[in-house]
Amino acid sequence: MLYLLLYPLHTTYAPLNVFKYITFRTLLAGLTALVLSLLLGPGLIRRLIALQVGQAIRDDGPAAHAVKAGTPTMGGTLIIFALLLATLLLADLSDWYVWLAVLVTLGHGLIGFADDWAKVRRRNSRGIPGRVRLLGEFAIAGLAASALYLDAEHGGHLTMPFLKDVHPDLGWWYVPFGALVIVGTANAVNLTDGLDGLAIGPVMIAGGTYAVFAYTAGHARIAEYLQIPYVRGAGELAVFCGALSAAGLGFLWFNAYPAQMFMGDVGSLALGAAIGIVALIVRQELVLLLVGGVFVVEALSVIGQVVSYKLRRKRIFRMAPIHHHFELLGWPEPQIIVRFWIVAVVCALLALSTLKLR
Repeated sequence: MLYLLLYPLHTTYAPLNVFKYITFRTLLAGLTALVLSLLLGPGLIRRLIALQVGQAIRDDGPAAHAVKAGTPTMGGTLIIFALLLATLLLADLSDWYVWLAVLVTLGHGLIGFADDWAKVRRRNSRGIPGRVRLLGEFAIAGLAASALYLDAEHGGHLTMPFLKDVHPDLGWWYVPFGALVIVGTANAVNLTDGLDGLAIGPVMIAGGTYAVFAYTAGHARIAEYLQIPYVRGAGELAVFCGALSAAGLGFLWFNAYPAQMFMGDVGSLALGAAIGIVALIVRQELVLLLVGGVFVVEALSVIGQVVSYKLRRKRIFRMAPIHHHFELLGWPEPQIIVRFWIVAVVCALLALSTLKLR
């Protein structure tokens, strides 16, 4: 909005020419999202407490988590508000990729909100039925993936990490694949959100990583040099990703151990979907397995635990997701969180290396 209003004035007021640059608007969007999060956070916490919107702890969770019961949840609304407002203010709203990312994020946020509200109303950890939630997620993700598949320039082609001349064409199978990427990422982040600040750290790192991918994919010369797909207009998603990371940083101020509020499903589903849709738009879908390595391991730990118990009546971990396994091994919560963040940073660096190692 500000971009469309202020940049045209650069012909009469030269300093406004800085709005031309995506890098400047990305930094400004990040600063805007950060300030909004820090300023609005305390008021949101007070409001959630007044409404008695407290966290319900799963019955089979670690005993140490009993003290977390009643902590204000649904704090993800703060992240979404800061992210979307900063994006709408500073991104080029004539770019349809921006709107696609915004709508997918908002849609999953609404599903998460409904799930959180059901938990609060029932005073337990069971929200809306899982099948209903997944149906809504796949509907939104399927529409988004269909729109990208109909993109005549790239269609159903995939970019293979480390392989510059291999671009398999999935055809119409790209639609279910793309939907799975978005829904899978959303739910992987949701599973990771089990300790104070555990999920938001890797989300911020992933957001920063995809800001780089978006900028390079949207810059014709850089894309040609790196031999990655050039996606016209994708550079604007760097603004979106910058706002995402900074909004998460502001939220972390209140979510750091011991947390004053949790993001809830409204935050985890929205943020995961945001990362997933950006990965699809910039045509770096498979690299998401590296960028979101922590999320992948968390999700696989749950899948492995369930499959193992059903087939062998034996558990692989003491408790899944895997961060609970380390808790039961005696690792202090802050130690688990920081070590997972370190792993996320290493995964992000490996993912960025794919830009050059081809």
